[in-house]
Amino acid sequence: MKAVKQLKELKKEEMDKRLSELKLELLKEQGNVRMGRPVKNPGKIKQIKRAIARILTIRQERKKEGLKK
Repeated sequence: MKAVKQLKELKKEEMDKRLSELKLELLKEQGNVRMGRPVKNPGKIKQIKRAIARILTIRQERKKEGLKK
């Protein structure tokens, strides 16, 4: 996952695209776990969730900055 600094430099469209990709990847990983498939990287789900949270936080910060101006 990109550093927070790099995420903040992304445009809204790029960030939305990355967010949808991460959500899809999370669904796939969770589906694999629920079906009992062996997990290659047990920490991957946690990493994906954190990345999603980072993007949502940055979006919220931008929204608040827009309201202040």
